[in-house]
Amino acid sequence: GDLTPEEQAAARHWLIDVVDPDEPYSLAAFLDGARAALDDIAARGRTPIIAGGTGQYVWALLEGWNVPRVPPDDALRAELEARAQREGADEVARELAAIDPDAAASIDANNVRRVIRAIEVTRATGRRFSEWQRDRVPSPEATIVGLMMAREALYARIDERVNAMMAAGFEGEVRSLIAAGYGCNVRAMSGIGYRQMCEYIAGACTLPEAVTKMKTETHRLARMQHAWFAPGDARIRWFDAGSPTLEADTLAVTAGGASGDGGPAVS
Repeated sequence: GDLTPEEQAAARHWLIDVVDPDEPYSLAAFLDGARAALDDIAARGRTPIIAGGTGQYVWALLEGWNVPRVPPDDALRAELEARAQREGADEVARELAAIDPDAAASIDANNVRRVIRAIEVTRATGRRFSEWQRDRVPSPEATIVGLMMAREALYARIDERVNAMMAAGFEGEVRSLIAAGYGCNVRAMSGIGYRQMCEYIAGACTLPEAVTKMKTETHRLARMQHAWFAPGDARIRWFDAGSPTLEADTLAVTAGGASGDGGPAVS
């Protein structure tokens, strides 16, 4: 769920509210910020905890990816975005598969922005996007912890969170962003939740329909997490999120670290 002010006050959190909605943000920018944070934490003798569900970003940090600094090609992006709108996301994904089948296999075809970025980098560098992240292994100092939950229970948790977001004034937040000049065409507004609320505010659907879409899209995103965090991945230590001994179990693992050195945990 979202961090409360109390949770943020209890322990320092990094890389939250670091850009405005209309500012570009990339994997390279994340890595620069995350590595600076890790250096700061290490210099103070503390243990960092990397928490997140964006698989590409988490693995890029853990595996030390060499991310190409390729500037946006606005003309290419506009062309491919228009094609996705006209012919469907699968057509753009097929174009990526033709030049980089490994990248196409690891990227959700419905994530058009990421598919386009892979095409953009491959064309600009002459090197497949997937090759920038190949043959790397996680840091031996990291303990990687994953939480499992039965699908029905997970979907119920997601639905509760969406309901809580709406009750906390999510619609008002989106309307305030629009009033502040951040239109629904801003990239940040394409995320789950913001996109559906924009559709509702524009009159394309009812509020209940928008909320249902938010839940359904988040269910799909949860399923896609297995593309990055596979249950059979031997690098990840999996725990049942519903276990009554979860806290004790995970504390025992993270206290020892992957090699007994108290390395960072990823959850």
